[in-house]
Amino acid sequence: MLDRRWLGFVAGVFISLLLVVILFGLFLVSPSRFRTTIVASLFPYDLKSESAQKTRSQTIHDIHGDVHPKSGGHGHGDHGDHGDHGDHGDHGDHGHADKVEVSLSSQARNGIGLREGPVVVKSYSRPVIVPGIIVEKPGRSQYTVIAPITGYVTQVYRTPGGSVSPGDPLFELRLTHEELVQSQVDLLATSEALDVIQRELRRLESINTEGLIAKKRILDQQYELQKLEGRQRAQRQALLLHGLSESQVKTIQESRTLLGTVIVRAPHEDELVVDDAEGQPTLLLQQLDVERGQYVETGVTLAVLVDHRTLMIDAEAFEKDAIEISEAASEGRPIVAMLETASGEYRDIPGLTIDYLSSEVDAEARTLHFFVSLPNEKLSGPAGKLSSETLNWRYRPGQRVRLRVPIEEWLDQMVVPATAVAEDGVEHYVFIADGDHFHQQAVEVEFRDPKCVVLANDGSIHPGDIIALTAAQQLQFALKSQSGTTADHHLGHSH
Repeated sequence: MLDRRWLGFVAGVFISLLLVVILFGLFLVSPSRFRTTIVASLFPYDLKSESAQKTRSQTIHDIHGDVHPKSGGHGHGDHGDHGDHGDHGDHGDHGHADKVEVSLSSQARNGIGLREGPVVVKSYSRPVIVPGIIVEKPGRSQYTVIAPITGYVTQVYRTPGGSVSPGDPLFELRLTHEELVQSQVDLLATSEALDVIQRELRRLESINTEGLIAKKRILDQQYELQKLEGRQRAQRQALLLHGLSESQVKTIQESRTLLGTVIVRAPHEDELVVDDAEGQPTLLLQQLDVERGQYVETGVTLAVLVDHRTLMIDAEAFEKDAIEISEAASEGRPIVAMLETASGEYRDIPGLTIDYLSSEVDAEARTLHFFVSLPNEKLSGPAGKLSSETLNWRYRPGQRVRLRVPIEEWLDQMVVPATAVAEDGVEHYVFIADGDHFHQQAVEVEFRDPKCVVLANDGSIHPGDIIALTAAQQLQFALKSQSGTTADHHLGHSH
């Protein structure tokens, strides 16, 4: 009896294990819906929260589906039967590859300075872009003011940064040099002696006599007069060599007083080299090297004045461009200098020409220097903001520029501003206006300089197409940002 019960128990266990294996095999090979039903029956839980999450994700996806990729047949708002997220069928029906668009509000357009315009066809002078730096004109721009005599600085009439007209007083020096003082004493003594001789000659000549003694006396006085005049000329030259001016020496003779102070003045207009600079010479006190009460010796620098009416651009071209630069200089081709502004754009300075080229190529840098004259512009400040003694120039030594040296003429080219082309890695894009939005169009760039871009005529765009002439790079950033937002909404949406 016991053996029969044991045998029944073993048979029941074996049958149960067999049923479990069969059910597990059916679970593995059954469709997903059947597995879901089995799991739900074995482990019941609330599916409403998951369904609500899927419905909410689908709703968000449908709302944002028409922001950027423009669908060929329908947008994401119409997915048909979306109940089965695991099986979309043919994904090609979405048509994502047609157009990529971006739209901006009017506030955003104004904020980035967006400006539209047509693609134009015109001739383009292919340039060599050469870096340069603005420098002073050698031998023309600077004037060094030195101490003409040894003495103490008693007055300083100008401050750095102020404008100076030709002949304006700059410093007052009190004489302390013994040799200069003695030279003045000698000149005064000679001048007094000359006065005595001249009076004596006039007296003798007024006496009407034929005596031999009177004639000899007159001849002796005339010889003495010649000697004193020669001595006076030498003493005058000595004072001039000491640094006194002709007017100062003349003042010593006429006033019969020693000169105790000397006024040091800016160069007079006839002393300035004006070349082709326009307008009245206006100097700027750039450097002041002395203070009041300071002792200075003859030849010490007191100040440095500059005349910036005409500057130069020192440009540096690669050795391989030397022949083309030389041809441009010999033919007098117009050069355009480009000065970068605070906004990142370039301000053109047209109508320049190459003055001269360096006689040799830099052996280490393998570059050729050439120089371009740059007429300066005087800026006038707002009323009450700048004093009349302030001088403000537009261009200053040390500013960096770029030079566009034309070397080849291309006809019938599609030329757009550099700000109309966006870069993304090795790709280049323009944005074609389409109503209140823009769609991205890949283009091929044949040549690019800081101002313009020459586009290949490959049919990607056509003359007359309205594109964004500015802020293309900002549009590209906006497009990528919006594309990233759309991508986030696709999370959990299995394609």
